Amino acid sequence: MFTESEMDRVFSALSHTSRRAMLDLILERPGLRVGELAANFDVTRIAVMNHLKILEEARLVISEKDGRSRRLYMNALPIQAIYERWTDTFSAHWLDRMSFIKSVAEAAAQTAERGSDE
Repeated sequence: MFTESEMDRVFSALSHTSRRAMLDLILERPGLRVGELAANFDVTRIAVMNHLKILEEARLVISEKDGRSRRLYMNALPIQAIYERWTDTFSAHWLDRMSFIKSVAEAAAQTAERGSDE
């Protein structure tokens, strides 16, 4: 489970358009090098590195050294944890409701089927 401050870092990291675009690129091309990522943005490499630092602190990006460069990978676990925090309770409620509706519909279909046999 993620702490409140960890979730705050994720939300803060995702709040910036450029960082979301960076995540999209990293997701599309796992192992993308920092230089390749930076080439997609009209900002300095230092600005890209600052954005990456925020994404890494939020644990949304994992980087690994590859010689003199770094390869980037997306880590969706923080987003999944946040999603589950708010949807698990609602999912359970609606699953229960859908089960009930299914049972009622099946019972009504069986009753109608018996009525047409007579």
